[in-house]
Amino acid sequence: MIVQLRICVPGELSGVVVESCTSHVGVSEVALATGASVLPPGDVIQVLLARESVEGLVEKLHVLDVQQRGSISVLEPDLVLSDRADRAEAEAPGEGADAVIWDEVSRQTGEDSRLTWSFLAFLVLATQLAAIGIVTDSTIAIVGAMAVGPEFGPLAALAVALVRRERRLGRDAAVALGVGFPVAMLAAALAAWLSVPLGLFPSDALNRGSAVEFIYHPGPYSLIVAVLAGIAGMLSVISRRSAALIGVFISVTTVPAAGFVAVALVLGEYQKAAGSALQLFLNLLGIVVAAVGVLIFYRLVTKRLSPDAALRLRRRADGSRR
Repeated sequence: MIVQLRICVPGELSGVVVESCTSHVGVSEVALATGASVLPPGDVIQVLLARESVEGLVEKLHVLDVQQRGSISVLEPDLVLSDRADRAEAEAPGEGADAVIWDEVSRQTGEDSRLTWSFLAFLVLATQLAAIGIVTDSTIAIVGAMAVGPEFGPLAALAVALVRRERRLGRDAAVALGVGFPVAMLAAALAAWLSVPLGLFPSDALNRGSAVEFIYHPGPYSLIVAVLAGIAGMLSVISRRSAALIGVFISVTTVPAAGFVAVALVLGEYQKAAGSALQLFLNLLGIVVAAVGVLIFYRLVTKRLSPDAALRLRRRADGSRR
């Protein structure tokens, strides 16, 4: 897995950046275009390297303040034909599929964590679909609601924010969850309240369905499933395997539990509403805790730039500016 970095830096910093790139393990090519950048003025450096070496090089670039004085773009070519690239991949420690680019994870989860109209619409639609499945005792509708629900994005972002101490990311995720679920549940409750007098479903609908009992009967396996789903979900984010997220959505009952709370409160089934609310809480908690555990594990096994190496690199950068 070969990655291309496009680095834009001021001319006085270019030499240190080129030297850092050429000496980095897993780098196969370094190209320098002097004065190629017009805004901001400076040089453009393009680097081909193994994916498992990207985080280490990006960490060096952060020490050099490249992201503040210029820019760093990470691209993934569809095809790279190069013996040097193959040798660079072989020399780089680890496997590309297991490599974590922390800025990429933060950016990806950040994009999925904001309270947007599309996020709110998907959550409302998923909760409505779950409510319909609950009152009609339709497992298919409930599974569909699990697949449509967008809640894993903010949950993953919350885990990243806790591990990387990114307050803004955590705030955005908390707002998305804190506003999204109450709005979706209120919409489901309103729809249920209007449906009963219209005769769309009977007032004892919750006593007839056996396929939905798992939603308001939380137990040890509720937390276990949530933890497993959180692990699988965060691994799919790190490895960029979006197809695996569908399986994660289907495995947890966050949206169905939210829909059940809304319907049960409208029908006066307060004990079942409390049970489904507990189910919702256990799922949210289990997913976040498991995702945090996965991120902590990857931080522990990822080789970090030593403080001494960072200090030497910073001194070289300061010397080049004089």
